[in-house]
Amino acid sequence: MIVVHHLENSRSQRVLWLLEELGVPYRIEHYKRNPTTMLAPPELLAVHPLGKSPVITDEDLVVAESGAIIEYLVERHGQGRLRPPEGSPERLRYTYWLHFAEGSAMPPLVMKLVTSAIETRSPWIVRPVAAGIARKIRSMMVTPNIERQLAFMESELRERPWFAGAEFSAADIQMSFPLEAAAARGGLDTRFPRLQDFLARIHARPAYERAIEAGGPYRLLG
Repeated sequence: MIVVHHLENSRSQRVLWLLEELGVPYRIEHYKRNPTTMLAPPELLAVHPLGKSPVITDEDLVVAESGAIIEYLVERHGQGRLRPPEGSPERLRYTYWLHFAEGSAMPPLVMKLVTSAIETRSPWIVRPVAAGIARKIRSMMVTPNIERQLAFMESELRERPWFAGAEFSAADIQMSFPLEAAAARGGLDTRFPRLQDFLARIHARPAYERAIEAGGPYRLLG
């Protein structure tokens, strides 16, 4: 049976959702973040050398990285579901968004989180200078990049209901995390109605609701 090594409030929530969509049996090993650092616990090092989530075990096989996990599960257990036909324009878009989520969408969102932490958690003696630098980086580089990407994603959903095309796919599952992160702290607001509608539609899916129930509280949702 597939074991999902699930870290609270993390990308591994997507893996649970994918498994629910596919109807594949799985078991969850739950891990809590360090309440001070918010990092994954050292117990995850026993599963994978980087000690991060998501990671799954399938018998003797260990698979890490969200995109690799999604590709593995769809290939091995999808039976043709949640992935457009090979050679189609939809398949190319599917592959693009599967990689865009972590390769392009997440880095500026992480940078916004880091600069906010620098602004609020620096030692008091250097905090005014550190906060000023963090705000400058955010205003010059981070926020414009996030808004450009949100506008791009919004325009893509003008053409089709889902990121790959007319049908829901695993690319939409992969895209859920950066969009939920953007809605929580990255400026995804009423300026982007199609992205808000996308989030409302995925949150209404029964498999998504079952994954939330299985995984536990998910603070990205608000």
